[in-house]
Amino acid sequence: MALGKQNYCNLLKYFLLWRLSENDGKTLHRTKRGWMWNQFFLLEEYTGPDTQYVGKLHTDQDKGDGNLKYILTGDGAGSLFIIDENTGDIHAAKKLDREEKSLYVLRAKAIDRKTGRQVEPESEFIIKIHDINDNEPKFTKDMYTASIPEMSGVGTSVIQVTATDADDANYGNSAKVVYSILQGQPYFSVDPETGLIKTALPDMSRENREQYQVVIQAKDMGGQMGGLSGTTTVNITLTDVNDNPPRFPQSTYQFSSPESAPPGTPLGRIKANDPDVGENAEIEYSISNGDGSDMFDIVTDKDTQEGIITVKKHLDFENKMLYTLRVEATNTHPDPRFLQLGPFKDTAFVKISVEDIDEPPVFSRPWYLIEVDEDAKEGSIIGQVVAQDPDITKNAIKYSVDRHTDLDRIFNIYSGNGSLFISKPLDREETPWHNITVIASEISNSQIPVFIRILDINDHAPEFAKYYETFVCENAKAGQLIQTVSAVDKDEPPRGHRFFFELVPEFAVHPNFSIVDNKDNTAGIMTRRNGYSRSKMSTYLLPVIIFDNDYPIQSSTGTLTIRVCACDSRGNMQSCNAEALLLPAGLSTGALVAILLCIIILLVVLFTALKRQRKKEPLIISKDDVRDNIVTYNDEGGGEEDTQAFDIGTLRNPEAREESKMRRDVIPETIFQIRRTAPLWENIDVQDFIHRRLKENDLDPAAPPYDSLATYAYEGNDSIANSLSSLESLTTEGNQDYDYLSDWGPRFKKLADMYGGEDSDRD
Repeated sequence: MALGKQNYCNLLKYFLLWRLSENDGKTLHRTKRGWMWNQFFLLEEYTGPDTQYVGKLHTDQDKGDGNLKYILTGDGAGSLFIIDENTGDIHAAKKLDREEKSLYVLRAKAIDRKTGRQVEPESEFIIKIHDINDNEPKFTKDMYTASIPEMSGVGTSVIQVTATDADDANYGNSAKVVYSILQGQPYFSVDPETGLIKTALPDMSRENREQYQVVIQAKDMGGQMGGLSGTTTVNITLTDVNDNPPRFPQSTYQFSSPESAPPGTPLGRIKANDPDVGENAEIEYSISNGDGSDMFDIVTDKDTQEGIITVKKHLDFENKMLYTLRVEATNTHPDPRFLQLGPFKDTAFVKISVEDIDEPPVFSRPWYLIEVDEDAKEGSIIGQVVAQDPDITKNAIKYSVDRHTDLDRIFNIYSGNGSLFISKPLDREETPWHNITVIASEISNSQIPVFIRILDINDHAPEFAKYYETFVCENAKAGQLIQTVSAVDKDEPPRGHRFFFELVPEFAVHPNFSIVDNKDNTAGIMTRRNGYSRSKMSTYLLPVIIFDNDYPIQSSTGTLTIRVCACDSRGNMQSCNAEALLLPAGLSTGALVAILLCIIILLVVLFTALKRQRKKEPLIISKDDVRDNIVTYNDEGGGEEDTQAFDIGTLRNPEAREESKMRRDVIPETIFQIRRTAPLWENIDVQDFIHRRLKENDLDPAAPPYDSLATYAYEGNDSIANSLSSLESLTTEGNQDYDYLSDWGPRFKKLADMYGGEDSDRD
């Protein structure tokens, strides 16, 4: 690409001849002028060993004797362009790039070295950089992405690519770009001048191939050999269209379902294949025909595009064992452009077999209502429940009562035929309804509610509705109403209650009162004479018979207690037979307040006294303080033979004792009422008398909390125990067995501890 000095001179000569030929073919005659140059041209990207010769400045004033000096100024003077000041030769000191700067404007002048005067005026000239093909075409993108619907026709535009060349488009063919396809045939083509990519094959299917990679080349120099080139990649995707109908992979499907499957139970899934994607692959399933279209249903799973077969109604193996469905799959978004390809739907058959399971017995009714009279006898049958095995086997059924619903076991059932009978008496007034559950058992069980209504019979007599506090005034007149009574009956006759009232036959004609039936289930008590006296009779008893009107007729007798009371002139009661306990009618409010204050003061004084008594130290400070209470008569006498020294009749006649005296060795906190014992006969034996008194002390709640010994100083005839005195027993040296004391009860516990244990003896 670099040119020598001679070649450059030849190039300059041709350029000058070309300029001369531009003036309409007119012959130009050279005129004499001082400067001898024209526009200079320089090739870019010079890579020779020597500096590139640009041109020569020369003036006709130069005689060749070295008196003139050439000076160059302007763009790049001294750095890019160097001039020989003696000869006027210009060289390029560096390699130039036209794409950076395409021309340089410089100024030249010639100076006489001796005088320093300019022999030629300063003038401008241009150095233009000639282009060479040193830049390859470059695309605006390294990679392009495009998409086009599948099944598009030939010549459908896909995308346009563009490449640019930095070389001079006005000089030669360095910048003339031609496009060609290196990869992607025969599917796509490219326009060589515009770079527009188009489809080259018809009916390209996305289902066969979805992605294509096309490589486009851009070459300068018009595509001729030696030109530079650049490439880019275009990724082309075929987008989906609904050009494929759904297709079932098989024509028949088999499913099974137990007959107990509830409605809504899924039985299985079927799927029609559609190679399209997105909404073009959406499918709607339906049952178009078949003998099970009313028993089953199909729904579409929007996520998987599957059809789910579900149970629509309860199945019955005994009724039908096999169903056949005709299922249809249809595209929901068909494309009208491809309808000529055929119907966008497909059909398949689904066979569903029903599996037999053991079903529980089925009762003839959803529930049973049985009515029974409350006087029905035990063991009598009150009704029957019937159940059958719905299976083909028709197994035998056993009946039972759910005892959780009949805890009292009032009812029972015959297991073989379902007959219900009574096991215990019925009482409508206690429980008018019984709701029990009957279980029918085969391999599996079923239950049925049975409502038993107890029918009423007239087995209760009417009675007064309440307790009546009836009184009659002393000044009452004959025929005066003193009380209205009514009755109630636990029975419930279907026609309602109807009660009748009358006096008992013995008092049918009562001299003091009468009864009048009001015919409305009430009766009035009337006086039959004038005036009543409390002093003669304070209370009257009036027996009344109450009848009902049902079968069998029931009746009861109620007695009214009628008190005679003092009344005022208006008939208002003032006092009755408890008048002494009531305050006088004329007692003032002040008197009442005074009486209440006195009562309160007395209660306070009594409470204070009791509290002081509690604070006194008891006789027994601790449970270890054990003492004997000795009753001394101060007279031994001469035994039983000495009737003058001691009267034993006191012991033989217990009624002669002073029963009301309190024990002097105990300070009671409360006053106990002395319980009078039953009288004893005079001829009772003294030993028997002592044992009875001992038993009374054991059972006496007013006894002191510690043991006390009452000595009667009477041994009796031929006494085995010798002396009964505990004081005498202390002097006995022999071992005495006191274990029997522990058998005398809790009140002798301390005494038993003192004499019964060895430790006590040692202590």
